[in-house]
Amino acid sequence: MKQYLNLFDFTHKVDYKTEVLSGITVALALVPEAVAFALIAGVSPLTGLYAAFMMGLVTSILGGRPGMISGATGAVAVVLVVLAKSHGVEYIFATVILAGIIQLAAGLLKLGKLIRLVPHPVIFGFVNGLAIIIFMSQLVQFQDDSGHWLTGAPLYTILGLVILTMAIIYGLPKLTKIIPASLAAILVVFGLVTFFEIDTKTVGDMASIAGGFPPFHIPMVPFSFETLTLIFPYAAIVAGVGLIESLLTLNIVDEITETRGRGNKEAVAQGLANVLSGFFSGMGGCAMIGQSLINVSNGARARLSGIVASIMLLVFVMFGSNLIEKVPMAALTGLMIMVSIGTFEWASLRTFNKMPKSDIFVMVMVTLVTVLLHNLALAVIIGVVIAALVFAWDNAKRIRARKHTDDKGIKHYEIYGPLFFGSVTAFNEKFDILNDPKEIIIDFAESRVVDMSAIEALNKITERYLKAGKSVHLKHLSPDCKRLLANAEQIIDVNVLEDPTYKVVVDRV
Repeated sequence: MKQYLNLFDFTHKVDYKTEVLSGITVALALVPEAVAFALIAGVSPLTGLYAAFMMGLVTSILGGRPGMISGATGAVAVVLVVLAKSHGVEYIFATVILAGIIQLAAGLLKLGKLIRLVPHPVIFGFVNGLAIIIFMSQLVQFQDDSGHWLTGAPLYTILGLVILTMAIIYGLPKLTKIIPASLAAILVVFGLVTFFEIDTKTVGDMASIAGGFPPFHIPMVPFSFETLTLIFPYAAIVAGVGLIESLLTLNIVDEITETRGRGNKEAVAQGLANVLSGFFSGMGGCAMIGQSLINVSNGARARLSGIVASIMLLVFVMFGSNLIEKVPMAALTGLMIMVSIGTFEWASLRTFNKMPKSDIFVMVMVTLVTVLLHNLALAVIIGVVIAALVFAWDNAKRIRARKHTDDKGIKHYEIYGPLFFGSVTAFNEKFDILNDPKEIIIDFAESRVVDMSAIEALNKITERYLKAGKSVHLKHLSPDCKRLLANAEQIIDVNVLEDPTYKVVVDRV
């Protein structure tokens, strides 16, 4: 019989065995990634491992998405590498703490809802780009220490072990789900390499992971305004990258599990985890989509798997480093390649002839930026900006004006579509001021005045009519519009029962 345990999550039943086994698998996959990202950032491997432990533990307990895994990530490492080279690891710790405080503030201010502004093509591009990055990052295992591609027996050995790992992960679930396929694959390959004494790369060839409990450590940096101005830009980028990656990963896991996480709660947890990571000698981090997908694909759906993964990671560092350092990199490489295959949105390729060209362009652009720059946050921001501009352009073309003159000789302009900065030019072209009669009515019942550019356009068009000695009336405007119009008392017909109540977007100092 399955054993169930409710741990920090009283809304879902937890399969204890699946959670524990999946957590162990994730812990094994976390080790080489944490070491690799630490080396990328220019800090010691233990700095990455401590970050993975602290990030994983805190977010698993307090985060807004049970089953999601956090740890040291490449996106954060890329941001910190310049600071590490110029000022050293102590400034890294201080930066991570400040980034955590920024994330805490974002969560408490409930800014997590801003992830709703990320369009689906951007998420497709982000996921596809990330899948390609995960795959490409594994290719280094097929190179020697000097960066040359392996040939002969070493190549065939690692290639065979990788293929075996992938075959087990693919085929075992069709036979049984008693043990997670990824864990079984790692154990089988580890057993073969050990029993037959196969010469191949291991985790220990990257770096030693032996260490103790993360030491509490206050960053040894000057507490001054100069220090703050130095680290704040890095901290802001780390906070932004972390939140974007975490919230997008949360959305992806939501889709897979058909459940809903809590973005603001996750932002608070990420912030607290980064603060503690900085104080406990870690390089910080965020959600890890690869490990999260490993966890979810193993059937884990609750907080226990993440807790087990982080604790087992620390156990490996403190007590099991000699054993874990013997794990073949081929097994972990095969696992991550399968993750990249599962991460890629293959369905997006079938939509090329069905999606609007603008959406396809956004998706491809985000994928390319993600792959070429390895900057996931920048890729998402670029995608959102492009999608917003495309949306504005499409809506700018939708403004229409139906014109007619009634039996009293009054000309009516019935406006359709949104009036905003993008549609102002088309709006102005609708009017024939010189040839219009002495009195006109502009009706906004089917339109919406969106921003300050629209208000300015209304002011200018009414001024032009007034200078021409003609009377103009604006109908069905919101109270907000009326307050912002310069000639409101002269030109607006008040329709109290029919006037809309929307607000105009305007900057107020």
